[in-house]
Amino acid sequence: MDALSCLLEARAGGVPCPPVRGLLPAKDIAAAYAVQAAWVAADGSPVVGRKVGLTNPAVQAQLGVDRPDFGTLLAWMDRSGEAPIDAGSLLQPRIEAEIAFVLGENLDGGDVGPEAVAAATVAVAPALEIVDSRIAGWDIDIVDTVADNASSGLFVLGAARVPLAGLDLPACTMAMARDGSVVSTGTGAACLGNPLDAVAWLAATARDLGRPLLAGEIVLSGALGPMVPVAAGERYEATITGLGTVAAVFT
Repeated sequence: MDALSCLLEARAGGVPCPPVRGLLPAKDIAAAYAVQAAWVAADGSPVVGRKVGLTNPAVQAQLGVDRPDFGTLLAWMDRSGEAPIDAGSLLQPRIEAEIAFVLGENLDGGDVGPEAVAAATVAVAPALEIVDSRIAGWDIDIVDTVADNASSGLFVLGAARVPLAGLDLPACTMAMARDGSVVSTGTGAACLGNPLDAVAWLAATARDLGRPLLAGEIVLSGALGPMVPVAAGERYEATITGLGTVAAVFT
């Protein structure tokens, strides 16, 4: 069975599969992104944005990589609002808090650096990403996670839409609580030094792959603190200074 078939079978059947890196050329990121593109095409849902992963240097070191990766956000992944999320619909969920960017312009030109990202951004919002690997036991390297759509699961946006002007994103602090007890903390600086830099990396990479960021898309810029496992019956709420709060409930 090829890598794409393994991942699609795991997703459809709800049973994680073994790592797929042995089914692809070693460390071949381009081949992994090709599998990801086929993964997204097979789903058929509208694309609503992208996500940046592996923005934390400690996680990069753990996986033996020196770069972030990205995945595609599909319409069904958006669980914004207080409606409960069925934890049983996920395989191995973990949750992390992030800053989401809402784009008002395409980022498909020659200059897609941080200044261009800021100019194209309508607003930022607090977000929770529920990551979910189709690879058993989260036994992943860079090829596994890229092929598996960067371990994308679901995401939740907070109600606030905050202009970038006046925000110091690297200095933003985050605290995420499970049922009222803080389980993860961090700052905007944990996201490649600055979430704007993370989105600029994504914009350039996506453009070069022929899949540029477009007006109206949402970009999850990367985790501000450690991700934690999720179980049914739990409620998570993250507060990011200057942006407000975002919550998710699991049943």
